[in-house]
Amino acid sequence: MKFYDPKDATDMERVEAVLKSGGIEYFLHRVPDRGIGPMQVHVAEEDVPRAEELLKSIRSR
Repeated sequence: MKFYDPKDATDMERVEAVLKSGGIEYFLHRVPDRGIGPMQVHVAEEDVPRAEELLKSIRSR
């Protein structure tokens, strides 16, 4: 399911890094009408709570 819609490539890289470090599998989905912009980050529904927790940890830094 869609988990995160990054603002830019840097934001996407930061989110990818925290998901990888937390052991959460994800995939990227390019939104057709956005051209070459960042992709949406999708995770399995059961991983959403943990992914949100990890995301909060980077936002509080």
